[in-house]
Amino acid sequence: MPYTSAGASHFTRRAVLLAAAGTAMSAYAKAGGIELGVCGNPQDFAKAEQFGYDYFEPSAATIAAMTEPAFTAFRDQVKASRSNCRSVNILFRNQKVVGPDVNLDEVVNYLDSTFDRCRSLGTKVVVWGSSGSRRVPDGYSRDTAWAQIKAFLARAGEVARAKGLVIGIEPLRKQESNIINTGAEAFKLLHEVNHPQVKMIIDFYHLRIENEDPEIVRRAKDDIVHMHFANPTGRRWPHSADEDPLYGKFFEIVKAIGYQGGLSIEGTGTFEADGSASMAFFRNFLG
Repeated sequence: MPYTSAGASHFTRRAVLLAAAGTAMSAYAKAGGIELGVCGNPQDFAKAEQFGYDYFEPSAATIAAMTEPAFTAFRDQVKASRSNCRSVNILFRNQKVVGPDVNLDEVVNYLDSTFDRCRSLGTKVVVWGSSGSRRVPDGYSRDTAWAQIKAFLARAGEVARAKGLVIGIEPLRKQESNIINTGAEAFKLLHEVNHPQVKMIIDFYHLRIENEDPEIVRRAKDDIVHMHFANPTGRRWPHSADEDPLYGKFFEIVKAIGYQGGLSIEGTGTFEADGSASMAFFRNFLG
């Protein structure tokens, strides 16, 4: 679906009408001090507000690739909404920060313009998962790869500082990434980088697939700036407490550390089919 100023106006008028009709447009999704959001394509931004979520999390790479008119229309749509894009994911699609042909100057130039766009959408946290950007080539030194990642994060942290943003390192399951697979590894990495704008996120789906103890949330509590969530069976939007035996322990720890950031659904599902059930799910555990 193309992004046009007419389309943005249509969404804005629709939002006003829905609010006037008394639908779930107010910021009621927030549960226990945690803002609730959904990852997805920018064309679904209006649905986050319609279904009562606090924010919407698009891909930074998608935002970066928009034409100037398309981005302006989307930015205006966001600014006219009670919601925003407090976080973005998928920082890179083609850029690499590991390997023999890394050009950090080009990467930093990309970050500079991309972070400007993200900031204008209300972004606070930029999630760095982007498994392709950090894939360690076969036969390549892992020590060199680790050093390259640290060099990237140090420079990216400076760009983030200038833009008033924070970078969240995302651990990814081994099926997706061959480095930084656990919260413990992300925690170790951010402390080696030691930059105030470089922190980490926890994704419950990846944590469960990697069989990592949720206690990492307690251990890393001062450095966790964002969270992703999905039912680990099928990576779907969550519906009920009996889907996974670790739901209870995970949310118990999240509440115990006083986490106050964002929590985004990142999985298979739709607002229409799953939005209400997922909202009730989070309220049950966090309310």
